[in-house]
Amino acid sequence: HQFFIRKHAQGLSLTQTGRQFLIQARKVLHEARTLNRLADDISGKVQGTLALGCLLTFAQFMAPQLRRGFETRHEGVRVTQSELNHEEIIAGLRAGDLDIALTYDLDIPSDLVFLPLVALPPYVILPAAHPLAGRSQVSLADLRDQPMVLLDLPFSTEYFLSVFKASGIRPRIAERTRDLAVVRSLVANGFGYAIANIRPLNENAPDGRPLRFVPLAGDNRPMVMGLLMAEGSDTILTLRAFVDHCRDVVTEDSVPGMRMQPWPGPAENRT
Repeated sequence: HQFFIRKHAQGLSLTQTGRQFLIQARKVLHEARTLNRLADDISGKVQGTLALGCLLTFAQFMAPQLRRGFETRHEGVRVTQSELNHEEIIAGLRAGDLDIALTYDLDIPSDLVFLPLVALPPYVILPAAHPLAGRSQVSLADLRDQPMVLLDLPFSTEYFLSVFKASGIRPRIAERTRDLAVVRSLVANGFGYAIANIRPLNENAPDGRPLRFVPLAGDNRPMVMGLLMAEGSDTILTLRAFVDHCRDVVTEDSVPGMRMQPWPGPAENRT
Protein backbone atom coordinates (compact mmCIF):
# COMPACT_ATOMS: atom_id res chain seq x y z
CA HIS A 1 0.00 0.00 0.00
CA GLN A 2 1.13 3.54 -0.73
CA PHE A 3 1.36 5.76 2.37
CA PHE A 4 2.49 9.00 0.71
CA ILE A 5 1.89 10.90 -2.49
CA ARG A 6 4.27 13.53 -3.80
CA LYS A 7 2.81 16.93 -4.66
CA HIS A 8 5.12 19.13 -6.67
CA ALA A 9 4.58 22.34 -4.69
CA GLN A 10 3.78 20.85 -1.26
CA GLY A 11 6.18 17.91 -0.92
CA LEU A 12 4.83 14.66 0.54
CA SER A 13 1.25 14.18 1.72
CA LEU A 14 -0.39 11.22 3.42
CA THR A 15 -2.76 9.04 1.44
CA GLN A 16 -5.98 7.77 3.04
CA THR A 17 -4.16 4.51 3.83
CA GLY A 18 -1.29 6.51 5.31
CA ARG A 19 -3.64 8.48 7.54
CA GLN A 20 -5.27 5.28 8.82
CA PHE A 21 -1.85 3.75 9.47
CA LEU A 22 -0.79 6.87 11.42
CA ILE A 23 -3.92 6.72 13.58
CA GLN A 24 -3.31 3.06 14.42
CA ALA A 25 0.40 3.65 15.08
CA ARG A 26 -0.46 6.40 17.56
CA LYS A 27 -2.88 4.04 19.31
CA VAL A 28 -0.19 1.34 19.55
CA LEU A 29 2.35 3.83 20.96
CA HIS A 30 -0.22 5.08 23.46
CA GLU A 31 -0.97 1.53 24.60
CA ALA A 32 2.76 0.81 24.91
CA ARG A 33 3.22 3.89 27.13
CA THR A 34 0.23 2.78 29.21
CA LEU A 35 1.77 -0.67 29.72
CA ASN A 36 5.10 0.89 30.69
CA ARG A 37 3.33 3.13 33.19
CA LEU A 38 1.48 0.14 34.65
CA ALA A 39 4.82 -1.61 35.15
CA ASP A 40 6.18 1.53 36.85
CA ASP A 41 3.22 1.63 39.22
CA ILE A 42 3.66 -2.04 40.08
CA SER A 43 7.34 -1.47 40.80
CA GLY A 44 6.52 1.60 42.90
CA LYS A 45 9.18 3.68 41.12
CA VAL A 46 8.73 7.15 39.64
CA GLN A 47 10.39 6.68 36.27
CA GLY A 48 9.97 6.85 32.52
CA THR A 49 9.17 9.75 30.20
CA LEU A 50 6.75 12.55 31.04
CA ALA A 51 5.53 14.80 28.19
CA LEU A 52 4.91 18.26 29.64
CA GLY A 53 3.01 20.99 27.82
CA CYS A 54 3.44 24.57 28.98
CA LEU A 55 1.61 27.72 27.98
CA LEU A 56 4.06 29.66 25.84
CA THR A 57 3.55 32.92 27.76
CA PHE A 58 5.32 31.57 30.83
CA ALA A 59 7.15 28.46 29.56
CA GLN A 60 10.48 30.29 29.44
CA PHE A 61 10.23 31.22 33.12
CA MET A 62 8.84 28.02 34.61
CA ALA A 63 9.27 24.87 32.55
CA PRO A 64 13.08 24.47 32.72
CA GLN A 65 13.17 25.00 36.51
CA LEU A 66 10.28 22.60 37.12
CA ARG A 67 11.86 20.00 34.85
CA ARG A 68 15.27 20.24 36.49
CA GLY A 69 13.82 20.06 39.99
CA PHE A 70 11.63 17.06 39.17
CA GLU A 71 14.37 15.13 37.37
CA THR A 72 16.75 15.82 40.26
CA ARG A 73 14.15 14.56 42.70
CA HIS A 74 13.41 11.46 40.61
CA GLU A 75 16.49 10.40 38.66
CA GLY A 76 14.60 7.76 36.67
CA VAL A 77 12.37 10.34 34.97
CA ARG A 78 12.99 12.17 31.71
CA VAL A 79 10.72 15.20 31.09
CA THR A 80 10.14 16.56 27.61
CA GLN A 81 8.51 19.96 27.12
CA SER A 82 6.40 21.64 24.43
CA GLU A 83 5.58 25.37 24.39
CA LEU A 84 2.02 25.77 23.13
CA ASN A 85 -1.02 28.01 23.29
CA HIS A 86 -4.03 26.94 25.35
CA GLU A 87 -5.91 25.55 22.36
CA GLU A 88 -2.94 23.42 21.31
CA ILE A 89 -2.51 22.15 24.88
CA ILE A 90 -6.09 20.87 24.96
CA ALA A 91 -5.61 19.14 21.59
CA GLY A 92 -2.29 17.61 22.73
CA LEU A 93 -3.81 16.16 25.90
CA ARG A 94 -6.75 14.71 24.00
CA ALA A 95 -4.46 13.15 21.38
CA GLY A 96 -2.21 11.62 24.03
CA ASP A 97 0.80 13.62 22.84
CA LEU A 98 0.97 15.35 26.25
CA ASP A 99 0.72 13.74 29.67
CA ILE A 100 0.12 16.95 31.64
CA ALA A 101 0.29 20.69 31.03
CA LEU A 102 0.79 23.98 32.84
CA THR A 103 -1.81 26.49 31.70
CA TYR A 104 -4.64 28.77 32.85
CA ASP A 105 -8.22 27.92 33.85
CA LEU A 106 -9.68 29.26 30.59
CA ASP A 107 -12.70 27.36 29.22
CA ILE A 108 -11.60 23.95 30.49
CA PRO A 109 -13.50 21.19 28.63
CA SER A 110 -15.40 18.63 30.70
CA ASP A 111 -13.22 15.69 29.60
CA LEU A 112 -10.09 17.24 31.15
CA VAL A 113 -9.20 17.90 34.79
CA PHE A 114 -7.71 21.21 36.01
CA LEU A 115 -5.80 21.38 39.30
CA PRO A 116 -5.29 25.01 40.43
CA LEU A 117 -1.89 26.08 41.75
CA VAL A 118 -1.77 29.89 42.04
CA ALA A 119 -3.93 32.93 41.22
CA LEU A 120 -2.22 35.64 39.15
CA PRO A 121 -4.00 39.03 39.12
CA PRO A 122 -3.51 41.38 36.15
CA TYR A 123 -0.78 44.01 35.85
CA VAL A 124 -0.54 47.01 33.57
CA ILE A 125 2.80 47.05 31.74
CA LEU A 126 4.09 50.56 31.08
CA PRO A 127 7.32 52.21 29.89
CA ALA A 128 9.38 53.32 32.88
CA ALA A 129 8.98 57.00 31.87
CA HIS A 130 5.18 56.83 31.46
CA PRO A 131 3.21 59.31 33.65
CA LEU A 132 1.27 56.39 35.23
CA ALA A 133 4.34 54.22 35.89
CA GLY A 134 4.96 55.57 39.39
CA ARG A 135 1.50 54.81 40.75
CA SER A 136 0.72 52.02 43.18
CA GLN A 137 -2.32 51.04 41.05
CA VAL A 138 -3.70 52.01 37.65
CA SER A 139 -7.42 51.89 36.83
CA LEU A 140 -9.08 51.08 33.52
CA ALA A 141 -10.42 54.64 33.49
CA ASP A 142 -6.82 55.89 33.56
CA LEU A 143 -6.18 53.83 30.41
CA ARG A 144 -9.35 54.78 28.50
CA ASP A 145 -7.62 57.08 25.99
CA GLN A 146 -4.28 55.24 25.89
CA PRO A 147 -3.27 52.90 23.03
CA MET A 148 -3.10 49.21 23.99
CA VAL A 149 -0.76 46.43 22.89
CA LEU A 150 -2.84 43.22 23.01
CA LEU A 151 -1.40 39.75 23.60
CA ASP A 152 -3.50 38.01 20.95
CA LEU A 153 -3.66 34.30 21.81
CA PRO A 154 -6.59 31.83 21.83
CA PHE A 155 -8.61 32.19 25.06
CA SER A 156 -6.16 34.72 26.55
CA THR A 157 -7.49 37.50 24.31
CA GLU A 158 -11.03 36.89 25.54
CA TYR A 159 -9.84 37.14 29.14
CA PHE A 160 -8.08 40.49 28.62
CA LEU A 161 -11.06 41.98 26.77
CA SER A 162 -13.48 40.70 29.42
CA VAL A 163 -11.66 42.81 32.01
CA PHE A 164 -12.63 45.92 30.03
CA LYS A 165 -16.14 44.72 29.21
CA ALA A 166 -16.93 44.25 32.89
CA SER A 167 -16.17 47.95 33.43
CA GLY A 168 -18.00 49.16 30.34
CA ILE A 169 -14.79 50.48 28.80
CA ARG A 170 -13.62 49.73 25.28
CA PRO A 171 -9.82 49.56 24.86
CA ARG A 172 -8.00 51.35 22.03
CA ILE A 173 -6.12 48.39 20.54
CA ALA A 174 -3.18 49.78 18.57
CA GLU A 175 -1.02 46.64 18.24
CA ARG A 176 -1.58 42.88 18.36
CA THR A 177 1.03 40.15 18.74
CA ARG A 178 1.13 36.49 19.79
CA ASP A 179 4.50 36.85 21.54
CA LEU A 180 4.76 38.19 25.11
CA ALA A 181 8.36 39.26 24.54
CA VAL A 182 7.24 41.36 21.57
CA VAL A 183 4.48 42.85 23.73
CA ARG A 184 7.09 44.00 26.23
CA SER A 185 9.32 45.49 23.54
CA LEU A 186 6.42 47.36 21.92
CA VAL A 187 5.41 48.79 25.29
CA ALA A 188 8.97 49.78 26.18
CA ASN A 189 9.25 51.65 22.89
CA GLY A 190 6.09 53.67 23.45
CA PHE A 191 3.54 51.89 21.26
CA GLY A 192 1.08 51.56 24.13
CA TYR A 193 0.42 49.84 27.45
CA ALA A 194 -0.32 46.14 27.89
CA ILE A 195 -2.07 43.95 30.43
CA ALA A 196 -0.56 40.65 31.56
CA ASN A 197 -0.71 38.32 34.54
CA ILE A 198 2.98 37.44 34.32
CA ARG A 199 5.53 39.61 36.12
CA PRO A 200 8.99 38.20 35.38
CA LEU A 201 11.99 38.63 37.66
CA ASN A 202 13.70 40.65 34.93
CA GLU A 203 11.28 43.46 34.18
CA ASN A 204 13.24 44.94 31.28
CA ALA A 205 12.06 44.48 27.70
CA PRO A 206 14.16 42.15 25.51
CA ASP A 207 15.94 45.20 24.03
CA GLY A 208 16.98 46.29 27.53
CA ARG A 209 14.57 49.19 27.93
CA PRO A 210 13.02 49.42 31.43
CA LEU A 211 9.38 48.62 32.12
CA ARG A 212 7.07 49.03 35.11
CA PHE A 213 4.47 46.45 36.16
CA VAL A 214 1.68 48.25 38.03
CA PRO A 215 -1.28 46.39 39.61
CA LEU A 216 -4.59 46.94 37.80
CA ALA A 217 -7.05 48.49 40.24
CA GLY A 218 -10.51 47.03 40.75
CA ASP A 219 -12.11 43.69 41.42
CA ASN A 220 -10.64 41.90 38.41
CA ARG A 221 -10.79 38.15 37.96
CA PRO A 222 -7.26 36.74 38.17
CA MET A 223 -5.85 34.11 35.87
CA VAL A 224 -5.50 30.84 37.77
CA MET A 225 -2.40 28.90 36.79
CA GLY A 226 -2.59 25.17 37.25
CA LEU A 227 -2.12 21.69 35.84
CA LEU A 228 -4.34 20.25 33.13
CA MET A 229 -4.60 16.52 32.44
CA ALA A 230 -6.91 13.85 31.12
CA GLU A 231 -9.44 12.22 33.42
CA GLY A 232 -7.93 9.27 35.28
CA SER A 233 -4.36 10.52 34.93
CA ASP A 234 -4.07 10.83 38.70
CA THR A 235 -3.82 7.02 38.86
CA ILE A 236 -0.39 7.17 37.18
CA LEU A 237 2.43 7.27 39.73
CA THR A 238 4.78 9.54 37.77
CA LEU A 239 2.02 12.08 37.11
CA ARG A 240 0.99 12.08 40.76
CA ALA A 241 4.61 12.73 41.70
CA PHE A 242 4.82 15.63 39.23
CA VAL A 243 1.62 17.16 40.62
CA ASP A 244 3.07 16.95 44.14
CA HIS A 245 6.32 18.53 42.92
CA CYS A 246 4.47 21.45 41.32
CA ARG A 247 2.39 22.00 44.44
CA ASP A 248 5.58 22.20 46.48
CA VAL A 249 7.29 24.64 44.12
CA VAL A 250 4.44 26.82 42.78
CA THR A 251 2.75 28.68 45.63
CA GLU A 252 1.08 32.05 46.24
CA ASP A 253 4.42 33.32 47.54
CA SER A 254 6.81 31.80 45.02
CA VAL A 255 6.51 30.96 41.32
CA PRO A 256 9.68 29.99 39.38
CA GLY A 257 10.95 32.89 37.30
CA MET A 258 8.27 35.33 38.47
CA ARG A 259 8.16 38.20 40.94
CA MET A 260 5.42 37.78 43.52
CA GLN A 261 4.40 40.56 45.90
CA PRO A 262 1.47 41.43 48.18
CA TRP A 263 -1.40 42.83 46.11
CA PRO A 264 -2.53 46.38 47.02
CA GLY A 265 -5.76 46.31 48.99
CA PRO A 266 -8.89 48.24 47.95
CA ALA A 267 -8.33 50.78 50.72
CA GLU A 268 -4.90 51.75 49.42
CA ASN A 269 -4.86 55.15 47.75
CA ARG A 270 -3.13 55.69 44.46
CA THR A 271 -0.22 58.11 44.51
